Amino acid sequence: MAAAWSNWSGFVTASPQLIATPADAGELADLVRSAPGPLRVAGAGHSFTPLVRSDGTIVSLEKIEGLVSHDAVANRARVRAGTRLGALMRILQDIGQGLPNMGDIDRQAIGGALGTATHGSGPTLGAYHTQLEAVQLVDGQGKLRGFSRADDQDMIHATGVALGAFGILTEVTMNNIATYRLRRRKWVLPVGDMLKDFESMMAAHRSAEFYYIPFADYVQFIASDLSGAAPTPRPTEDDEEGLATLRKLRTALRWLPSLRRALIRGAVKKVASEDYVQDWLNVYASDRRTKFNEMEYHLPYEEGPKALAEIIALTEKHFPEVYFPVEVRSVAPDEFWLSPFYKRLTCSIAIHHDAANDPLPFMRAAEPIFHKYGGRPHWGKMHGLKATDFKKLYPRWDDAMAVRRDIDPQNRFVSPYMAGLFGIQQ
Repeated sequence: MAAAWSNWSGFVTASPQLIATPADAGELADLVRSAPGPLRVAGAGHSFTPLVRSDGTIVSLEKIEGLVSHDAVANRARVRAGTRLGALMRILQDIGQGLPNMGDIDRQAIGGALGTATHGSGPTLGAYHTQLEAVQLVDGQGKLRGFSRADDQDMIHATGVALGAFGILTEVTMNNIATYRLRRRKWVLPVGDMLKDFESMMAAHRSAEFYYIPFADYVQFIASDLSGAAPTPRPTEDDEEGLATLRKLRTALRWLPSLRRALIRGAVKKVASEDYVQDWLNVYASDRRTKFNEMEYHLPYEEGPKALAEIIALTEKHFPEVYFPVEVRSVAPDEFWLSPFYKRLTCSIAIHHDAANDPLPFMRAAEPIFHKYGGRPHWGKMHGLKATDFKKLYPRWDDAMAVRRDIDPQNRFVSPYMAGLFGIQQ
């Protein structure tokens, strides 16, 4: 009987012949050589696209986790690819190191976060893959291979964002920074002011992001800056309670949109500001219990405000059932061949829909707006693009595909979904 697998939101499911949890790189290599294909790798299931779906083998790296070694002088750490971000934060803090930046979810495995170009926010801060110094992976023939920035920078740039299709990561060496503290502030301002002053506000802080709540006319702006001050208590997080209230207003006032807007606007304007200092690992992550599906596109930085204005108008005019906030971040450019941030400063816009609802009508309606402004989709979040689209968006696409063929000549890691992404005939 086939096993059952589901991603975190429940939107992507699979019935593979085998779900395997190898204990080390040797067992993983044996699996690659002998397990029913295609082999796909599951991190923590926080991707919303069918990256993991396979009717062959799904490989979990949950046993391949933890710290291998570290360099206190260079602030480097070598960790196993199945290590969850939450555990990684504590490991690094214990050795006096810190991740330079993070997203707001700490449940992902580091291998999955790297493979999908997961990121935080800040115009001078890169995504997780920009920290890579070295990687170790099992290729499509079951051979253990290693690449380092010092010896083969092109291979690091080719395999740093790999969607689990350029081999299966076993260990990664990451360039970190010394442990640090952040001053985190949150306040509310009109969305018109945010759109007008977008570039100056986002650039004024080490890390900045904001959320637009549909029908609120205001955004919640969050800024984080380095601090040498003593820690202060982090305020109690009320995001889940806020989402529950927005869902109730959406449902109860479906036929009274003006009242809904007035109530939401009034509530958001009254949200208390926050200002606290904490060690880095106590700042970035938030509790995310309400399940959702997500689309995120990475746009040229200067196009962000125009695209966001159109997304807001689309949501409020045609999709009043959507109540999840729109998340807006910035990411520094990098040199990784399949990175959505390749050679351009980026504004990232993420839209969400309750997992209890069909997300496709909303996502399909929003996607042309992102395309219009030259967006590249987040590899782990919903999109409808194929290889012909990606070839136009990524200048090193053909080079990346050549490296992939070398690492996996028999297409052991290529599922039907991956074949569509890469333009591979099966």
